[in-house]
Amino acid sequence: MTANKVAKMSDQNRILIVDDDEVVRWSYQRSLQSISCNVAAAGNSEEALHAMERDPFDVVLLDMRMPGENGLSVLRAIKQRWPESEVVIITGYPTVDSAKEAVRLGACDYVAKPVGPQDVIDVAGAAITRKQWALRLMPEEPETSPRAA
Repeated sequence: MTANKVAKMSDQNRILIVDDDEVVRWSYQRSLQSISCNVAAAGNSEEALHAMERDPFDVVLLDMRMPGENGLSVLRAIKQRWPESEVVIITGYPTVDSAKEAVRLGACDYVAKPVGPQDVIDVAGAAITRKQWALRLMPEEPETSPRAA
């Protein structure tokens, strides 16, 4: 990733890490905090959805396999309730079918573990950039113009 993309990330960028493995959560958190992102973590789907309800995140890094609800059902819930949030699926069990389903449900990226510190920064940065572009491309309120029809 170029320095430009990393520079766009700041403490204003809110990122939620959802993984049942504490070491993974800690590792991703440290990587993103090293570039001054505002990061929170959840160990399961219930914690993740509660965190989103309190204050939706810009980006969610979401594990595919967790106890309880799987990553795809959490992805579906997030995109239905908070469509402006970007979701990156990160999995230790990648398959073509799950990748297709994740993209169909609205994931902006699908990444296979293991994921190193720079990979975490890169995928989060790409998701932030995608969100920034989406917000720029959203249609604005129509202006009333004095033009005659």
